[in-house]
Amino acid sequence: MNALELGPLVLSGERLSILIGIFVFVIGSGLLASRVSIRFNAWSSVVVFGGVLVARLAYVAANWPHFRADPLRAFAVWQGGFAWLWVIPVVVLATALLLKTARERAWALAPVAVSALAWVAAHQLASATEPLPPAEITLAQLDGAPLDLAAPSGRPTVINIWASWCPPCRREMPALAAAQKAHPDVRFLFVNQGEGKATVRTYLTREGLTLEHVLLDPHMDLPRHYGTVGLPITFFLGSDGRLAKAHLGEIGPERIAAEIARLE
Repeated sequence: MNALELGPLVLSGERLSILIGIFVFVIGSGLLASRVSIRFNAWSSVVVFGGVLVARLAYVAANWPHFRADPLRAFAVWQGGFAWLWVIPVVVLATALLLKTARERAWALAPVAVSALAWVAAHQLASATEPLPPAEITLAQLDGAPLDLAAPSGRPTVINIWASWCPPCRREMPALAAAQKAHPDVRFLFVNQGEGKATVRTYLTREGLTLEHVLLDPHMDLPRHYGTVGLPITFFLGSDGRLAKAHLGEIGPERIAAEIARLE
């Protein structure tokens, strides 16, 4: 679901659409550099690198309360988070400063428009979420009775698929634990993949993590139900139990808060 698997590498639909947009832009700019003006080489480099940088900085600024405690997380671009509208001023400025003729500036619209169209189309296709019903699976809890995931809870649910051997799972876990504490009206399920109770308990104790509803999924049935690959994955379910959003890969606290807000 919403992912491309390339051997050990798994790309979410969101990241895949970004790469497609950049690829189309670079190819189009390269054609213009060879057929219209060599200045398109410098122009495209400034647009790509400057645009990504400005989009990331704008996103961090807009979500600064979530970055204040750990400003270096601004470099964690693998978590996602870009304000893409801020690429427009970069394109305008680069076009005005680096392209010298009206003909060159008119041609610059072509790769910008085509890459934007490719990105939007890919994003719509790859990021669409099918509202799947809850999984008819009963999983053992680390503490407590087994939990039937299909039983209605009457409130929004966040399900995190994780394992203690997974570095991005470990990095995002404190943010999810904090979100669980900040949103008592939302049910959080932490579904471990393929590890035993002793391993899971040892990890949580060592990291000082207090989590409710830690479940054990020894046969990885839950990712199979949702058709996902790779770790970590965070599912956001509405109060009716149906899937509203699936986030593949490490997730940041501002994204957790935004997705929960959409559920409430």
